[in-house]
Amino acid sequence: MNLRDLRYLVALAEHRHFGRAAEACFVSQPTLSTQIKKLEETLGATLIERTNRRVMLSPAGEQIVAQAQRILSEVNNLTELSEQLRDPLGGEVRLGIIPTVAPYLLPKILHPLKGAFPNLQVQLTEGQTLPLTQLLKRGELDAVLLALPLQEENIEEFELYRETFYLATSSNHRLANKKAASTADLEGEQVLLLEDGHCLRDQALAVCQAHHGEESKNYSATSLETLKQLVAADMGITLMPELAVAQIRNAAATGIRYIPFASDTPYRTLGLCWRSTSTRAELLRQLADELKQMVNAGG
Repeated sequence: MNLRDLRYLVALAEHRHFGRAAEACFVSQPTLSTQIKKLEETLGATLIERTNRRVMLSPAGEQIVAQAQRILSEVNNLTELSEQLRDPLGGEVRLGIIPTVAPYLLPKILHPLKGAFPNLQVQLTEGQTLPLTQLLKRGELDAVLLALPLQEENIEEFELYRETFYLATSSNHRLANKKAASTADLEGEQVLLLEDGHCLRDQALAVCQAHHGEESKNYSATSLETLKQLVAADMGITLMPELAVAQIRNAAATGIRYIPFASDTPYRTLGLCWRSTSTRAELLRQLADELKQMVNAGG
């Protein structure tokens, strides 16, 4: 028995689905299933009642999961405490970050962070909001950088910055020559969105629905870079966050027009979240303050 297997079991108890639990643990489904089976053999008890439709915990499984959660929480507290004692501003910080932010923000902050916290090792995990939040609550991440509000019990939220959206169209689109866009321009348009699970999808969909845009049912994307390719191919229009636009040096060469909104500009709020009970809360507050200054100063 090891801590990894206990984490797999707790994830399975939370998701009640092998596939989703494996995704949350960033392993394959066969790997998770095999390790759960080995854990059952080690303990000499059936923990999971398996059916074709759902996963249920056995009575023994309920008790083991409760104990596993306590063990994992204490292990994480012990690790955090030992790091804090060695160096309050050093050690390792496990940071989760959503994929619509990571490739655009990380190049702006990683080097300055190293300068501000020379003894701090940042371990990064990229993932969607729900899996990251679950890892945070289980103590497997120290903090997560994602869209606010998260509104989870016992989780502190620190706003870092607001990121405006641009209207992205192909260079051949009827709106391409506009100098400034309006949310009214979305009406009747096929709006391309990310696939389910991305918080940016929910934010863009809310704007789209409020202004009578039509979600494209023919295409969905796994990343912002894929969305850009679909827009360039004139498959529809989309909302693109500012940082993803700012890194493009020659937008015209990509066949895409990025049009700022003149008023009622849609935006999202990004922030850093951590457990209110974390033994490294003071470090995380300092880290959040530093990140806010970096981003708002232009990196």
